[in-house]
Amino acid sequence: MACEQETGRIEKGELRTDLLRLPLEFRLYLPPCYDQLTDRRYPVLYLVHGQSFNDDQWDRLGVDEVADELIASEEIPPLIIVMPRDRIWSQPTEDPFGQAVIEDLVPWIDQNYQTHPDRDHRAIGGLSRGAGWALNIGFSHWESFGGIGMHSLPVFWTDLPHIKNWLDAIPRGSMPRIYMDLGDKDRLQISKSAIWFEELLTEKRIPHEWHLYPGYHEEAYWESHVEEYLRWYTQEW
Repeated sequence: MACEQETGRIEKGELRTDLLRLPLEFRLYLPPCYDQLTDRRYPVLYLVHGQSFNDDQWDRLGVDEVADELIASEEIPPLIIVMPRDRIWSQPTEDPFGQAVIEDLVPWIDQNYQTHPDRDHRAIGGLSRGAGWALNIGFSHWESFGGIGMHSLPVFWTDLPHIKNWLDAIPRGSMPRIYMDLGDKDRLQISKSAIWFEELLTEKRIPHEWHLYPGYHEEAYWESHVEEYLRWYTQEW
């Protein structure tokens, strides 16, 4: 029997990992008809929130409602969205969040949900500090992600010695799809950081999508682009 659900749902979960003192909490968007279509498998998008926020940020920005609308109109395919919570506001050298995502969360999601467990059906993105994590996790573990999105990117300063090596280590035929956007009135330090990385990609002739839009470093800016983000992440699924 065909399923006629028009909306998906948000679940909350947590995963215990030896890498973190507290459980890794996350929110999960499951698309319409997920429970009924038990033989179907789905691509997965990992979205990381910004500093001083938690795993509800992307939910509050409306990513689930926008996904419902685009799926219902068949403009994007049904997908699973995982929104993990980063509790520590330190550099990756002191915050094992990224390691926990790649070593524990991604395998656990693939084992417990109806996913396509391969890089061609997996992407990672984030806003603000979450964009820094998308860069850190996505390029240091390029074999796990086919797409990387960085919205208002501040590059982690402890990543600076490694980024060029990460990029150089990726076979050109295996380079993930890359998307970057920035508000033209963003904070100067963040703007310089994002532009530095975009210019590095250009210098290395690495294909990427780059947008400088009107806006500030604030939720109203990211919320206004959620639909565009989802269309980009899913365009090859």
